[in-house]
Amino acid sequence: MGLLTISGLAFSLAMDAFSVCVAAGVKIEKPTYRHYFRLAFHFGLFQFFMPVIGFYGGTVLQNIISAYDHWIAFGLLVFIGIKMIWDSLKKNSEEDNTREKDPSRGLTLVVLSIATSIDAAAVGFSFAALHVPIFKPAVIIGIVCMLCSAAGLYIGNKIGGFAGKWAERAGGLILMVIGVKILIEHLG
Repeated sequence: MGLLTISGLAFSLAMDAFSVCVAAGVKIEKPTYRHYFRLAFHFGLFQFFMPVIGFYGGTVLQNIISAYDHWIAFGLLVFIGIKMIWDSLKKNSEEDNTREKDPSRGLTLVVLSIATSIDAAAVGFSFAALHVPIFKPAVIIGIVCMLCSAAGLYIGNKIGGFAGKWAERAGGLILMVIGVKILIEHLG
């Protein structure tokens, strides 16, 4: 498989992470290098490991997971999207703390990393079926995802400054749309 094909595949897989990072950029008031690092690193790492897991999982796991992987991604993304919209509707109070609103920390980060990289596992299954070595594509997929994630956070933050709460609501809606898109693609 050629570099151009792998790069195109990597950009396709990174679009979910990019969209999530745009939403995160809207939510995080002033992103620091730590925000960029955490989001880009985790999304890139999961995008690297999922094809490898899919590749080595082979057909045994494919038969088990493929029946409901789209439901998992759908559920996770819709849940996070609803939570973002709900948070944007709540009035700011002194008890709201930044850590609670920061999608680059804790369980939220892990859930988003998994939800945006489930499709990469399917790519790994495909590579195994085609007998394509996985290491080089997985590295390229991870690096492209890291770069797209950082760009998404930057763009989201610039948009968020102008759009405020409406941009955060739109970000939550985008996550839900991505979840529905994944579900429709797998059911169709």
